[in-house]
Amino acid sequence: MRTLTYFVAVSLDGFVCAPDGSFDFLPHSEESAAYHAREYPELIPTHIRAHIGLDGPNRRFDTMLQGRGSYQVALDEGITSPYAHMRQYVLSRTLPKDTDPDVTIVDTDPLALVRALKREEGGLDLCLVGGPTAAGALLPEIDELMIKRYPVIAGAGKPFFDGAFAPAAFERVRSTVLGTGADYTLFRRTAPRAG
Repeated sequence: MRTLTYFVAVSLDGFVCAPDGSFDFLPHSEESAAYHAREYPELIPTHIRAHIGLDGPNRRFDTMLQGRGSYQVALDEGITSPYAHMRQYVLSRTLPKDTDPDVTIVDTDPLALVRALKREEGGLDLCLVGGPTAAGALLPEIDELMIKRYPVIAGAGKPFFDGAFAPAAFERVRSTVLGTGADYTLFRRTAPRAG
């Protein structure tokens, strides 16, 4: 069965964005960008991949899920298909279905969608980027967490999983600390999912 990995950048105190949804307080560095490109190239948007010479096949993921807020970042730049090198699903009850022919807008049960995608034969795994509301809705189906933690305190904002209470045990698989003090840590669910 295919797995779902949630990629999320967080502050030391566990916030993925400010109360208004902005995330510009999380620092980015060349070292972080290089790690990201080397380890998870599929998560680099298509328009950036071309500029940095990433044109190989996807290694880990072939399906991208995003919440409305994460997708809005691309829309604000005039990009309607940010991950054209993958199948793209955006969880939104407000976007029109015809936003882009290569992007499927999902306004129904996101858990049913993910469960159906996981049952597909062959293919690579699924990933979810950003989006604490989407992550909260999909928490029962998240198999792995890739947490990019930055040495910054936010003080307030939106947590990893907004609106969810579904305790689940995860184990640390690996962690990489960058020279900037940021760390990338992969966690994997240890107990079977309920339901």
